[in-house]
Amino acid sequence: MTITGKTLLIASALAALSASSTGANEKDAAEVLSVVHSFHAALTRGDAQAALMLPAQDAMILESGSAQSRQEYAREHLGEDIAFAKAVQTTRANEAVYHEGNVAWTTATTRTIGTFNSRKIDSTGVELMVLTKQDGEWRIRAIHWSSHKAGT
Repeated sequence: MTITGKTLLIASALAALSASSTGANEKDAAEVLSVVHSFHAALTRGDAQAALMLPAQDAMILESGSAQSRQEYAREHLGEDIAFAKAVQTTRANEAVYHEGNVAWTTATTRTIGTFNSRKIDSTGVELMVLTKQDGEWRIRAIHWSSHKAGT
């Protein structure tokens, strides 16, 4: 399946599920958020190996108008995300977990402040992660990040 096909499949699945979603039970919500938080913690501490353990092999990362497979992300962008996460302070808020069967998705807002590559950073953003449960474990299947300068 092409990247565009996977992106459309993810978007279609989310649209269908959002119409019939039920709130995640507390156990599933805690497990899902644990995976999301572990991913971010791995980036912040600079642990690329731990970060790559959480996305599924066919995961897609969508950011800045482009889509990358897990393998492309590992080669092309993970290092920069680690450097960024280590250089700035990001505060997450408004976290929500939605759940339907073996599929869950999380949303959050972010505020990022600091300096990266000699640039002052002050941005707000949103994050969407889609996870699936397989063999009793939640794995990230898609990540979508979007941000802009604070106050714009």
